[in-house]
Amino acid sequence: MGKIYAVEYVTVDGVFEEPGWSGPFFNEELQDWQFQNTMTADVQLLGRRTYEGFKEAWPKMEAETGEFGRKFNAMPKRVATTTLTEPEWNATFIQGDVAEAVREMKGQYDNIVVNGSGNLLNYLAKQNLVDEYRIMQFPVVLGAGRKLWDDGTKIALSLADSWTTKSGVAVLTYVPA
Repeated sequence: MGKIYAVEYVTVDGVFEEPGWSGPFFNEELQDWQFQNTMTADVQLLGRRTYEGFKEAWPKMEAETGEFGRKFNAMPKRVATTTLTEPEWNATFIQGDVAEAVREMKGQYDNIVVNGSGNLLNYLAKQNLVDEYRIMQFPVVLGAGRKLWDDGTKIALSLADSWTTKSGVAVLTYVPA
């Protein structure tokens, strides 16, 4: 049975949208960690908004990101969407029941990565489908913005691993308790 791991950027106050604020803290340690997250993934599971942003940005960045960019672009993508109809960028759109489709994916792939995709992540968490939450907590407080977790989301987690980069980013790995 495959494993779903979510890789998320958040501020100290829980904001995750548009992580341009992460730039000053993104160093070689995080680059290496993200490289491993991507290289061990067999498929990306994305929400519509994240998919649209990634498909616009990543093909243009492949030359500067080397092996990471090649893998990121070549990897199959499964996208939860009810509005898009023309898949691009190695994507297949999930039709019908998302939870059932994700359960089937867990039977087909060993490592499934969710990047960003807040609505999808919240849905998957409530369905008990996420096996590991890999959260980079950046030493920034924004005071406003979309939080990673929807109001009312309750999940009991257990800290499986933690470390801190030289730039002050806490890298926290949680598993369902």
